[in-house]
Amino acid sequence: MEIKINKYVVISSLLWKLMERLGTQGVQFLVIIVIARLLMPADFGLIVIVGIFITLAGILVQSGFNMALIQKKHVDDLDYSSVFFVHLLLSALLYLLLFFTSPFIASYFELPLLTIILRILSLILILDAFNSIQNAIISRAMQFKKLFYSSLSAVLLSGIVGIIMAYLNFGIWALVVQQIIHHVVLTVHLFITVDWRPKFCFSFSRIKDLFSFGWKLLVSAIIDAIYQNLRNVIVGKMFSPAALGFFNRGEQFPNIIISNINSSILSVLFPALASQQENRSRVKEMVRRSIITSSYIIFPMMIGLAIIAKPLILILLTEKWLPAVPFLQIFCAVYALWPIHTANLQAINALGRSDIFLKLEVIKKIIGILILSISIQYGVYAIAIGLIVSGIISTFINIFPNIKLLDYGILEQFKDVAPSILISIMMGIVVFSVQLFHLPPLFTLIAQIFVGIFIYIILSILFKLESFNFLIRTMKDLKEKRKVVTKNSV
Repeated sequence: MEIKINKYVVISSLLWKLMERLGTQGVQFLVIIVIARLLMPADFGLIVIVGIFITLAGILVQSGFNMALIQKKHVDDLDYSSVFFVHLLLSALLYLLLFFTSPFIASYFELPLLTIILRILSLILILDAFNSIQNAIISRAMQFKKLFYSSLSAVLLSGIVGIIMAYLNFGIWALVVQQIIHHVVLTVHLFITVDWRPKFCFSFSRIKDLFSFGWKLLVSAIIDAIYQNLRNVIVGKMFSPAALGFFNRGEQFPNIIISNINSSILSVLFPALASQQENRSRVKEMVRRSIITSSYIIFPMMIGLAIIAKPLILILLTEKWLPAVPFLQIFCAVYALWPIHTANLQAINALGRSDIFLKLEVIKKIIGILILSISIQYGVYAIAIGLIVSGIISTFINIFPNIKLLDYGILEQFKDVAPSILISIMMGIVVFSVQLFHLPPLFTLIAQIFVGIFIYIILSILFKLESFNFLIRTMKDLKEKRKVVTKNSV
């Protein structure tokens, strides 16, 4: 299904995608909090280790074909069905591989329980293969409203089951069952709501054409996944599952915020940019708007979250999780740059330059591994700090190709985000001062959140930030557009 891309479609799609992500992650976050209060950090370290192998296998299943389907101008049932059967075959093979190798993985980490958990959670691979085409169709048509309802129903049902199991002292199995139920319900709901069924047809030539674009993204994704999970393997093996638990919980809070916003931007921005790939000036305009607006939203969130880290951990996860506070603060600095990475990289992919994307990933990962090899000698906190250094360097690397492709250079991008950085720092200073009153943790947390929001809005108005005015205008435009649509439908 092809639709005309305009401002209303892009913003409306982004809002639906944000609601889908926030609804899903919100319920999952509540489930994790309940379980974290019942389990020890070492238990969460075990789940993180299982996730390493499922993530890597999941990337191999997708094989870059979904992005290729979205990027391709004209797609038919032969393309969709061919990719569907490839995904199904790969998922089955990888499930069998993980099933038979799980005892060896458990033995390596000296965690016997890992065997059965990995065998059960690996079923997610097959479920995701069944709904992969539905996700591609939704992205091409930018019908994220359907995904919102599918994800919401899945996360509500699975979340209820997970919380009940946690209270009934099922421990770590509450999270395992919650994830399986979530993927089952999501797959069934998408199968019902998206009007596509696989046809018994297959074309090697179509697969070859799609893979010519997708293989570079596949290799890039594998490199990135190995690099991202390498730290978890090192921390879990060289230090302890408990250290990995603190490391992962510290990363979880900023990750939830950024992954929701970032994945929403990615899902909407890529098909929008791909539709305008022949108009470079329009692509630059859309990338610039994405960077300015997302930075305006993200920077205050990350600075504020870093400041309220201690009372937040105390209230939500209890005192036993306090060693996660420094990790949380470090990862806030790491994730603050992600929207800039996303906008620049998606522009490169949308223009069909997955070759440049792959080269960038190789360069960044080589630099990252060098930093990791140095920081590992100084402990787990140094490993986390090394991510900040790597992230800053990666920002310049990601921007560099767009100097030529879009005439959008480093200095221009810095000028675009500088106002948001400035008022976010000013807001952060005020929020930090609240803790000087030495209020109880709960009152401190509530006061800091409300003071932060109030100060940021006031500063936006005083400095007449264009991003703030753009968001207000956009909300008004969407409201008026909905009124017109409602009136015409009556």
